[in-house]
Amino acid sequence: MPSVSLSDLFSFDSFAHACMFAVLCFLMIVGFTKQFTYPKLQHFAVRASLLISTLFGILIEILQFTLVPGRTAEIMDIVSNTIGCIIGIIIFKWVYIW
Repeated sequence: MPSVSLSDLFSFDSFAHACMFAVLCFLMIVGFTKQFTYPKLQHFAVRASLLISTLFGILIEILQFTLVPGRTAEIMDIVSNTIGCIIGIIIFKWVYIW
């Protein structure tokens, strides 16, 4: 098992991951809600963007581990990406709903 500490969650790297995925998830929700081709996607925009962006973050870590020599996949990056997605959802709800 890799060693994971809580202090890794508050590093600049984790902050950058969370910010980038917050922007990704926020913009994805906005795009899904403004399209009219797929009504179900428009209705489930928050869930779809959370699922897609979280899976995208996991895929990035897997590809980084398998394709780039000397790079490793880090669990804290996946956690930071997911936290960023949740922050993006909160920001969307704060701007558009509340």
